[in-house]
Amino acid sequence: MTRVGVAGLGYWGPNLVRNFDDLAELAWLCDLDGELLGRFDDRYPHARATSSFEEMLADDSLDAVIVATPVPTHHALAKQALEAGKHVLVEKPPAMRAAEMDELVTVAATHDLVLMPGHLLLYHPGVVKLKELVDSGELGQVLCVYGNRQNLGIVRTNENALWSLGVHDLSVILYLLDEDPEAATAQGRDFLTPGVEDVVFCFLRFPSGRIAHMHLSWLDPHKMRKLTVVGREKMVVFDDMELERKVTVYEKSPWKRAETYGEWQTRSGDIYIPKISTAEPLRLECTHFLELVAGTGDRAKVARDGARVVRALEMLTDSLHAG
Repeated sequence: MTRVGVAGLGYWGPNLVRNFDDLAELAWLCDLDGELLGRFDDRYPHARATSSFEEMLADDSLDAVIVATPVPTHHALAKQALEAGKHVLVEKPPAMRAAEMDELVTVAATHDLVLMPGHLLLYHPGVVKLKELVDSGELGQVLCVYGNRQNLGIVRTNENALWSLGVHDLSVILYLLDEDPEAATAQGRDFLTPGVEDVVFCFLRFPSGRIAHMHLSWLDPHKMRKLTVVGREKMVVFDDMELERKVTVYEKSPWKRAETYGEWQTRSGDIYIPKISTAEPLRLECTHFLELVAGTGDRAKVARDGARVVRALEMLTDSLHAG
C-alpha cells in the first residue's frame, strides 16, 4: 500500500488526511502549528507527526507527499519533495509563475515521478459529464464557455479573486476546450483590501476561435457556482449549487435566418437532466493520484495540464496588473 505524508493541516488539509487515511497508508502528518499538529496526532496515532518537512522527506519508505500549505510555499515544497524522490499531489495552483511550474514538470519527468495539481473540479462527476458532451460532438461546434463564481465572502486578504476563485473555473475551461489561450485579459478592482482585487472579469480567446469568460467575486448578493457551454446544436449548464440538477442540457440553438426579415430564428427542443453520480470529487481525485503512483494513467499529461493552467493564470495576472 502506498505510504503517504500530508503537509499542511489547515483549511483543506483535514479533508485530504481523511481520504488518504482510507485509501492508503497515512504515514506522516506535517504542520508548523504545534497545537494543530497535536490534535491530528491524537486523531491519527498511527501516523508520525512532525513540524519538519525535511524529517518527513528523510523517510525512505515514504512514497508520496501531499502539499496543502499556503499557495506561496507550493513550488518550493513540491520541488523539494520531488528531488527527494517522492510523488507529489500539490494543491492548486502548484506555482505562481509559469517558469516555476515548468521547473516542477521537468523535475518530475527527470525522476519519473507523479506531479499532480489538486484541480478538484476536474473530478466532479458533473464536469466529467460536460467533457463527455463536448468530446462526443453532441453540443455541435462549441462556441463559448462562461463561468460565474460569486458569493458575499469569504473575503481574502492574501490572494485576489482570480487566484482564490478563478483557478477553479479556469482549470475546467481548459479541460473542456483542451487548448491554450492565445489571448487572456482581466480587469478588476480592490474595493475592500488595497492591492487585492475582490471583483475580477476575465476574457480568454483561443486559436480555434472559441472564447471564454469568467466573473469572479466575493462581493455579490448571490452564491453562484455555474458554468455554461454554448454549442451550435445544444447548450449545457453545470450548476454546482443545485442538489439534483447538476447538469442540464438544452436543445436550443440559432437555426436559420428568416426569409422575410433579417433576424435569426431559434430552435428550441427538449431539456433533459442526465443522471450524475454523487461520488465525492475529492475521493475520486485522491484515488486517481494513487493510480498514477501505481503506474496506471498518463503521469506526464497530468503535469502538463497543470502547467497549462498556471500559464493562463500568469497571462491573466499580468493583464490585471497592467490595468
